[in-house]
Amino acid sequence: MSDIFAKNTFAVVDLETTGTQKERDNHIIQFGCAIVKHMKVVKTYSFMINPHREIPLSVQNLTGIHDEDVKNAKDFSYYAPKIIDILKDTVFVAHNVNFDLPFLNYELVQHGYEALTNRAIDTVELAKIAFPTLPSYKLSDLTDRLDIKHLNPHKADSDAYGTAILLIDTIRQLETLPQATLNTLSSLSSSLVRDTSWIFSTIADYYRQSKRPLSKEFMQVRNIILQKQEDESEVFSKGSSHFPQENKKKKEMFKGHLHYRKAQVDLINHLHNFILDPNEKAMLVEAPNGTGKTFSYLFSYAYQLYSGRKLVVATPTNVLQDQILGHEIPQLLEVTGLDLKAEVVKSSSHYIDLDGFVQSLFNNGTPNKPTLVLQMQILVWLTQTKTGDMDELQLTNYNNQLFTQISHPGDARVGSRFSSVDFWNLARKRQEEADILVTNHAYLANHYMDTIWGQNPYLVIDEAHRFTDNVISSRNDALRFESLWGVLSHLRNLLYYSNDSAQNQFTDDVELNFLLKKLNTKILELIYKINELQKLLYSHKDNAINDNLLPNGNLQLSFQSKELFPKNGPFLAELTKFEQLLEEVRQDTNQILFKLYQEQDNLFSSSDDILSEIAEQIDRLDYYAEKSYQLADLINGKELEQEGFILVVTNPEDPLSTNLHWIMLDVNDELKQIYDRFDHICFVSATMTVNDNFEYAINKLNLEKLHPITYIGKSTFDFKRHLQVLAVKDMPSPDSDEYEKVFEKIIVSDILTKDHILILMTNLDKIRDVFSAIVNDPKLKDFEILAQGLSGSNQRIAKRFGIAKKAIILGADSFWEGIDFHKSGVDLVIAAKLPFESPDQPEVRLRQKRIEDLNLSVFQNDSLPRAIIRFRQGIGRLIRGEHDYGQFVILDSRLWSKNYGKDFITAIPVKTEKITMADCKMKLDTMS
Repeated sequence: MSDIFAKNTFAVVDLETTGTQKERDNHIIQFGCAIVKHMKVVKTYSFMINPHREIPLSVQNLTGIHDEDVKNAKDFSYYAPKIIDILKDTVFVAHNVNFDLPFLNYELVQHGYEALTNRAIDTVELAKIAFPTLPSYKLSDLTDRLDIKHLNPHKADSDAYGTAILLIDTIRQLETLPQATLNTLSSLSSSLVRDTSWIFSTIADYYRQSKRPLSKEFMQVRNIILQKQEDESEVFSKGSSHFPQENKKKKEMFKGHLHYRKAQVDLINHLHNFILDPNEKAMLVEAPNGTGKTFSYLFSYAYQLYSGRKLVVATPTNVLQDQILGHEIPQLLEVTGLDLKAEVVKSSSHYIDLDGFVQSLFNNGTPNKPTLVLQMQILVWLTQTKTGDMDELQLTNYNNQLFTQISHPGDARVGSRFSSVDFWNLARKRQEEADILVTNHAYLANHYMDTIWGQNPYLVIDEAHRFTDNVISSRNDALRFESLWGVLSHLRNLLYYSNDSAQNQFTDDVELNFLLKKLNTKILELIYKINELQKLLYSHKDNAINDNLLPNGNLQLSFQSKELFPKNGPFLAELTKFEQLLEEVRQDTNQILFKLYQEQDNLFSSSDDILSEIAEQIDRLDYYAEKSYQLADLINGKELEQEGFILVVTNPEDPLSTNLHWIMLDVNDELKQIYDRFDHICFVSATMTVNDNFEYAINKLNLEKLHPITYIGKSTFDFKRHLQVLAVKDMPSPDSDEYEKVFEKIIVSDILTKDHILILMTNLDKIRDVFSAIVNDPKLKDFEILAQGLSGSNQRIAKRFGIAKKAIILGADSFWEGIDFHKSGVDLVIAAKLPFESPDQPEVRLRQKRIEDLNLSVFQNDSLPRAIIRFRQGIGRLIRGEHDYGQFVILDSRLWSKNYGKDFITAIPVKTEKITMADCKMKLDTMS
């Protein structure tokens, strides 16, 4: 590798400070620096500095630097000349340079020195671009992932050394990129932090002179470099295509690959018999964690796929999809020697649209910083990806506006410059050729008639206890009137009021001005019609069966259909007028856009941006038109009673802040249609029964008419050796203030010997209170504390939990069952309360009201079985396999005091140990 930066000396700096706001009496307490020459660390410095003030507890917890560590140290005035001398004629580098350099300059200026003017580089942006698929760009996570050794994270000297090695690794990585990619990165990089672009331009210029040829694994389409998309060579079967009937034969096959477990083989045999029986349509399987259920059903179906039929596997999450494709199916093929092909099936929006991406790079205007960095990340990622699946980027937020432009729309892309390498089309081709297709519940629910599944396909619904709820969620929708109002206001601004609006640019064009005037009148009429619909909906607020005021001030009002849309009410007629006006506005805006395209040569230099913005607003009008048609169909339809409606009023006193959401309460017809499309359907989960009874699952999944056979698998290991369940008997009432105090005390005092702790709660508001109470407690200083609703998306929280050496999650809802911590090694789960759903949630109240109307017990038919299944799933967060050990602690005394407590105790796979609060710490310490 060439020493491109041979003439440069890098000074990699890290500061520890008493706080982040330098103007508020915060000061440096440690200066660390690593000097890099010829891409090697040649010298390091570390100065402890007296800040002449107390170090806040949170900083002590983070850095391990205490007041006594600096009380005898020299102050900044002593070290300032040394620091200036060290940094003289160097390139200043830091991980988040916009913190370290301004803070250091502020201290220098305050002590009478001039601010540094060194070239300054940020390793956060460099790392994001050079390593676009890493899950985190925190320094400690980067050094761990890249196997960079530094002993004391959050100490300035150690962090400076770690950042120096990161800088070297990043530069080396960038140097491997193809020239065209480097050229584009260099052209985009000017808006990066400070002088970070200099790294890209220097590397690009150096290799441009040497004229490196494009490596054979790449291809260039326009100025985009991609991995070559080569067809995989045919793999011939190494094993028999006949199912091994004898268990002895299975044992021979498993040898050297996976442990032979009788319970797993029994499950395989039961599944095989079901698949071969032409008289059976559906089978319900409860397979405890550790049974190897995924391998079992794949093994059972695999031998039936040589007749041209496909196996479709539906899971609730993309994480489980990746696990099946990345681990379970390769293991299946290794064991069986079969030559089956497997592919993931997901929405086209997961795949990058190369046409849209290239357009985003070269349109006029400067993107904001997050968009720019994302574009540069994608350029590098395109040199690595074989699939074009943007999930590989491991982002936890897809809200960036760029994704609306670069997500694939799902069309054939015929005639595009990228048509031959279009990732979505290549994915569809692979799916057509595959024997096993792995998708998610929601995609299956919305695309069950897709031809991609083939003729008479088999189906496995994994985590089947969640399938009905996921089908319901996939059918939920909304007509957000306030958002439409915003679209119309933005459109008026583009056409009439901004400095470069269409009206301002064509004051003399009679035809265009006539069209603009006509459209403005219709937009105003449409806004008035929106307001009428909002008022009509709001007028029914007293008929709501439930109201819920959220912490953000929004009011949720839940309605049965007959209460919101009474027979012969005026809403439908007004909605029809709304649809007509919306269509007229859309058509007239389209006409104006066409006229502007014709006049494009006479527009200002920013015309491309304006035309693109107007086209985008038209797309949004299409979206709202589609939602209004869906709503009209619902109101006109015979199944209106199967729908529930929620008004979300962002200002409870203002009718014009009303928005409408609808949720499907009964998906039995949809479920039947899905089942009709597939053959020999297996519904499998670790929690299908309530106290060994499948009745709740059969009803919920609408399987009565299919007369499913059922099977409860045995665990492949002794739970008593792996799981300890402790239930505190003397906890205060769960609704009391005293409970909260005791709960918080247990967290900060009793769990310190654990590494990964999942605290399951039932209320998001309470999560905020507990987080605030414990986040700065010095006893928890070694833990990364993550809280649902406060620490980013659930996916980000799960990712941080897996990366951190010690971590606590405060979670509710999906953390009981929807997040997989398979790789995190959870060693303690605390159930704060029994997981009954809150009836304040609109969807819960609507569902329960429907059950009440059927004269059924809500508690026995809905609340209790749901809570028990969720409770069992909570235990399942802990023990996922035969190598997992841990403790499950229940802090709800209702387990002992209420009649239904015995139903929860029965659901626990080991004997529950009744303990007191005083026993808790000792019991937790004994299993560490």
